[in-house]
Amino acid sequence: MDQPDNAAGLTPATMRAVVVTRPGGLDALEIREVPVPDPQPGWVRIKVKAFGVNESEVTTRKGESDPDVTYPRIPGIEGVGVVDRADEASGLRPGQQVATMMGGMGRSFDGSYAQYATVPAGQVIPFETDLPWEVAGALPEMFQTAYGSLTTGLGLTAGQTLLIRGGTSTVGLSAATIAKDLGATVLSTTRSPGRAAELRAVGVDHPLVDDGTIAGQVRELVPDGVDAALELVGCSVLADTLRTVRRHGTVCFTGALAGQWTIPDFTPFMIPGGVRLTAYAGEAGDLPAEVFGHQLRAIADGRLTAPVAKVHHGLEQVRAAQADVEAGTTPGKHVVLLDD
Repeated sequence: MDQPDNAAGLTPATMRAVVVTRPGGLDALEIREVPVPDPQPGWVRIKVKAFGVNESEVTTRKGESDPDVTYPRIPGIEGVGVVDRADEASGLRPGQQVATMMGGMGRSFDGSYAQYATVPAGQVIPFETDLPWEVAGALPEMFQTAYGSLTTGLGLTAGQTLLIRGGTSTVGLSAATIAKDLGATVLSTTRSPGRAAELRAVGVDHPLVDDGTIAGQVRELVPDGVDAALELVGCSVLADTLRTVRRHGTVCFTGALAGQWTIPDFTPFMIPGGVRLTAYAGEAGDLPAEVFGHQLRAIADGRLTAPVAKVHHGLEQVRAAQADVEAGTTPGKHVVLLDD
C-alpha cells in the first residue's frame, strides 16, 4: 500500500517542466505544463528541490546521446528533493530528503528538470543535512562518479599518490577533495596555467599544466610513477597517462572530456608492462547512503569543498545554465534551484 502523499496532502495534478521537444539548440528546451507523474510499483515520486546541469543533458538536447532517447523528453540525470510518494516496501517516507541519479533518468524515462520526478526506489539515496539545497543538488552525479572511480576503479588508499587528468572538471575537482580527505597525495592537471589556483583551492598538492604530454612532469615529481591515475580527458591522451603510473599501479578510464572514446587500432601492448587499466561507469547504487552522508558532513565541517560554479534560480534559467556548461568558462557545477 502506498504511503500518503506529502505532508500537505495536496500534490497538484500538473507541474512545470523543461522539455526537450526535439534534438537541437537551446531553443529546443521549452517550459511546459505537464501532468505530475504517478509512480509505478517499486518507484518513488520526488518533489524536486534542485538539480545539477551536466554535459550529458547537453548531448541529449543535441540528439547526440543514447540512440534510444525519444522526444519529447524531460532531461536531467540527477536531482535532490523530498519524497512525495513511495510504497512501504521502499522504506522511504514522505518528506524525507533524498538524492537520485543515473539509471536512465532523462534518457529512457523523464528526469529531474521538473517540479516532480519518478524514479526506481533502488536509485534513491536518503540523507539528512542542513546544507542548502543548491549545495546538495551539485553533488550526486559528480560525487558518485568521483567516489566510484577512486574506489571501484582504482582502489585508492591513504598514503598513495593519485594523478587526476582533467582536474578542473566537476568530477576532477570532486575526486581531488575526496582523495585528500582519504589521505592521498594528489597531482592534477589543467590546460591553463591561470587555473592552477583553482586546483590548489580544493587541496591539490601538485597542479600540472597539461600540454598534451605530462608523463615527464609526473616522473619528475614521483620518479617511480604514481600509484593511481584517473583519466577524464579521454583516449587521445590515455597512452601518455599510462606512462605516469608505476608498475602494478592502476589507471581508471572514466571520462572523455576531449571527446575521444576509442583508440583506432588499439593493441594491449600499448599498456606498459605491469600497469593495470580499468574503467568506471557506475550507477546510484555505487554511492552508499552512509558514504554520501559522510561527504555531506565533511562539506558542512569544511573538510570537503562542493565545487559550485553558479546557482540558477528557477526552470526559466535552464537554457542559461546549459549555455554556461557548453561554454566551459566557469569551473565547477551549475545548479538549478527550484523555488516553492
